[in-house]
Amino acid sequence: MDNVGLSTPRGSGTSGYVQKNRSLLRPRDKTAPYPKDWEEVKHKQRQPDKEILEHEAKREVEVKVFELRDKLEEEGVDEDEIDDKCDELRKKLEQDRQDGKSSGPNARRLKSHQVHDLAKAKIEESERLRKALGISADYEEGSHWDKQKERLRDSLALREQGEERESDRSKDKRRFKDESD
Repeated sequence: MDNVGLSTPRGSGTSGYVQKNRSLLRPRDKTAPYPKDWEEVKHKQRQPDKEILEHEAKREVEVKVFELRDKLEEEGVDEDEIDDKCDELRKKLEQDRQDGKSSGPNARRLKSHQVHDLAKAKIEESERLRKALGISADYEEGSHWDKQKERLRDSLALREQGEERESDRSKDKRRFKDESD
């Protein structure tokens, strides 16, 4: 019995089956319950893999070329003519893709497994929204609070200067009054 538990269950009132005590709570790791570095926690947008996006775009071109080839074969067109038309379509689609005319798949029709396409669409959507709202590209989250604190400090400094001027004026008035009496 691997020297675990009882040598024999006879007379012990148990079945002799040994199991782990799951009610024993182990202490957690020595990590803090919250992160020390808040920069680490900030949301970072997932960046799409350019190679995968490139592969998907090339695959789309080849699918369209294959569809044309299949259609022409069903019509009974000569093999050399099919190859010429397919090469012509492939060159046209590649040129369009290089020029940026083909925007890729529609973001609304993307499936959940198209992670890189979804990430690219999300980045483009965020960029459009940022431009529409007039948010600068170098904006940092929470920086408006710093500006608000700075404005408050400036207004307090101006108020203090105004109070100092007022107290100086009242001192001057008292001095004039004392000198005139």
